[in-house]
Amino acid sequence: MQEPRKDSLAGALIDGRYLVQSRLARGGMSTVYLATDQRLDRQVALKVLYPHLAEDSSFLRRFEQEAKSAARLSHPHVVGVLDQGMEDGPEHRTAYLVMEYVPGRTLRDLLRERGRLTPRQALALLDPVVEGLGAAHAAGLVHRDVKPENVLLASDGQIKIADFGLARAVSTSTGTGTLVGTVAYLSPELVTGESADAQSDIYSVGILLFELLTGRQPFTGDAPIQIAFQHAHSTVPAPSSLLPGLPSDIDELVQWCTAPDPEDRPVNGLALLGELRHIRTTLTDDELDFSPDDGVVPPGHGVEGATGIIPTTGHDGNSPTDVVPSVVQHPTTVLRRDTSDTRVIGAVPRGRPGPPPGSTGRTGPAKGSTASQSPRNLQKQQLRDAQRPQKSLRGPAARRRTGILVALLVLLGVLAAVAGWFFGAGPGGIVAVPDVANRSVAEAHAVLDQQGLTSVTTEEIFHEVVLTGLVVGTEPAAAAEVRRFERVELLVSKGPELFVVPDVTGEDQVSAAGDLIEENLSVGTVAEQFDEEVGQGRVVSQVPAAGAEVRAGSAIDLVVSRGPEPIRIPEVTGLPREAAVQAIEDAGLTPEVLGDPVNSVSVPEGAVALQSPSTGEATRGTVVELTLSVGPRILRVPNVFSNSEEAAVAALEAAGFQVEVDYTFGRAVLGLVAGQDLTGNQPEGSVVTITVT
Repeated sequence: MQEPRKDSLAGALIDGRYLVQSRLARGGMSTVYLATDQRLDRQVALKVLYPHLAEDSSFLRRFEQEAKSAARLSHPHVVGVLDQGMEDGPEHRTAYLVMEYVPGRTLRDLLRERGRLTPRQALALLDPVVEGLGAAHAAGLVHRDVKPENVLLASDGQIKIADFGLARAVSTSTGTGTLVGTVAYLSPELVTGESADAQSDIYSVGILLFELLTGRQPFTGDAPIQIAFQHAHSTVPAPSSLLPGLPSDIDELVQWCTAPDPEDRPVNGLALLGELRHIRTTLTDDELDFSPDDGVVPPGHGVEGATGIIPTTGHDGNSPTDVVPSVVQHPTTVLRRDTSDTRVIGAVPRGRPGPPPGSTGRTGPAKGSTASQSPRNLQKQQLRDAQRPQKSLRGPAARRRTGILVALLVLLGVLAAVAGWFFGAGPGGIVAVPDVANRSVAEAHAVLDQQGLTSVTTEEIFHEVVLTGLVVGTEPAAAAEVRRFERVELLVSKGPELFVVPDVTGEDQVSAAGDLIEENLSVGTVAEQFDEEVGQGRVVSQVPAAGAEVRAGSAIDLVVSRGPEPIRIPEVTGLPREAAVQAIEDAGLTPEVLGDPVNSVSVPEGAVALQSPSTGEATRGTVVELTLSVGPRILRVPNVFSNSEEAAVAALEAAGFQVEVDYTFGRAVLGLVAGQDLTGNQPEGSVVTITVT
């Protein structure tokens, strides 16, 4: 069995600080190691770029800028960037990025284990990812490579997104004809050669959600370029096309994020986060836990194979970040070394000196030389040679050469003295830049002058803390070593950057929040109140008002309409017409008296017999219809004399009258009616008293 090849960096000490322990992962642009920061005694994740990237000077400049931007982002759901540097080794240059070490696994590992997730699990996992992206977007950062491999699931339950800025740095160095990113998650605008923004990350989030729900990616192909073409020219299908019965809200969320036109997607991560949380609260438990009986992808099966992502042989399973030709017709640009690299040329070897003029060129001692003489004769010859001068120092040429030599020595001495002064106490001397923060510009100039730093310029910048007119810092920074003749730039505060509050009154709450975020502001408290003119869910008022200037991130409080206030309908049946009309108007409703009155036994003529609606609540101005009474009908009283008691009562009640019975003997004896008090025409409902014997 072949032994696995040992990693060349295992056990290495990078930049005298980071001791490499073991390799964690390899991707398309770098290798990630577990390392120990020996200075702070902590474990870190050390991302080492591949040598061909580390040799590209333009890429390194861009990589350093992106690393600084990412380091300024501090968020609990974003892997922190701790350090960045470069070390020149004997064989190649090592460019590295030091990040927070998050022990655990990736979202890709979870997908391999589970196959796919329920909507509840998928939305819960996506929430911190989108929250981290939202914070990055608010800080002006774009990820460009959102995928399961870059979502870390920590052992303590934290969820973090990693690798901000690396894809952006690579793509900038490779030129317009090359795409950098994982092809299964690339947005259409990146495929067609346009620039990336926050909405490009939103597209990748939509693809990620599709994969979490279905266990596969929406587009497949034999080659990455085929998948890229599908992203550019096809629409992402609804997840329910693979999982029938999936809630429609989930379909709409995926298709909103993956809209082909970036303008049709959420404006950034914060806008998406609000909708994501809204959906989680509105779906039922059955919808959140939806899971068909037959799994689309069985647990333990990988899902990358259907995407066209080609894993790197010998890696540990991470999907690499692919570099594929752009769909637009540009010449493909590849990463290569700059041909203008500085080359080290060896010194020209010095040859052995030739024989002096007149020499025979032999290597042995010449006749008559000291080597061929006896010791006694050799001693005599040495004494004669010592008394005989080898070269005459007399003559004009010799004196001229001596003068020139003396002058050269003096000049060299003067130059050495000048150079010593220049690089010591003079302008070329090295000094540390003093700390002049929170001083006035005049005081800062004076402090710099004391150090001999006279080439000073100023630049005004916005600052949230340092007062206007005071120095924020210097470039180079305080304590940096510079030569006195080098330029030092004073960064002077012009106060916090102010942003104009937009007018969001009349907008729906979601649109208003998006407008505020777009202007670098945030939503403060949201109160609700009834309003007769502003529709439900729209902004009635805001504090501060539109046009006010506030600092970045300031909270704008909103009052949102609950629509018109409901009014309880008063009960006016039986009231005279005027009183009924007044009561309805006082309630804020509109009375309308109908033209056709009705008979009523219980309601007197001219009073309200009927109203519609009669109870409940209505909005201001609602019409209440009133029907007036014309009193009871006039009916003929039937003659029931000599009828039995039962027959008489039945006949009178059927005719519309009420009946009272009076017994002659205190009780019924014969049971026959002996008399009645009302006869002829009487009002309906009148009481007829009969006397029963």
